[in-house]
Amino acid sequence: MKFTTRELVTMAVFGALWGLVEISLGAVFHAIDLPMTGMTLAIIGVMVACIGRLFVSKRGSTIFIGIIAMVLKLFSIGSAVIGPMVGILAEALIAELVLSAFMKPSLLVFIVASAGASLWTLVQPFVTGVLLFGRNLLMIWLDLLDTGTRLFGIPYQAAVWIVIVLVSVHILAGGIGGWLAWKLGQVLKTRLGGDVPHPVR
Repeated sequence: MKFTTRELVTMAVFGALWGLVEISLGAVFHAIDLPMTGMTLAIIGVMVACIGRLFVSKRGSTIFIGIIAMVLKLFSIGSAVIGPMVGILAEALIAELVLSAFMKPSLLVFIVASAGASLWTLVQPFVTGVLLFGRNLLMIWLDLLDTGTRLFGIPYQAAVWIVIVLVSVHILAGGIGGWLAWKLGQVLKTRLGGDVPHPVR
């Protein structure tokens, strides 16, 4: 897919915005030990990318935005950037696949794209933890159970319920993020004088 110079600049702006969110808010969230930091950052980042898709409604634009954000993540304070960089790229790829599967962006598509990216943050430790950091799957699983126990007070023995609750929270939070992205994108395009695609019913 070929992009015009204007489109490239637009995508770069949204990619830079996503990258700045990761660098600035990411540092703050980790400093205050905010629960589910990865999920929150993923949702905000994909919201930015989805809004960018309204301005450059071409296949490949979302992954381009994600690549820009991933590169900017290199400038984060601290050494633990490989995992987040992989996360950004995976989230952008998931959003790209969902958005490219439909002819036009819509409210439902944004919700699915954001929910999918949010859900990835729950799966990512099982992928990057093993492949990149050599962690044991059992330890990653126990960390997941510990998260559910701390956040929701569910005992370790109810592992199935912990997984169900965590998956539900990620999908719900991601869906809300997609809904917000659609609404904010419509407002932004209207104020800038652009055409806004109507939701597919």
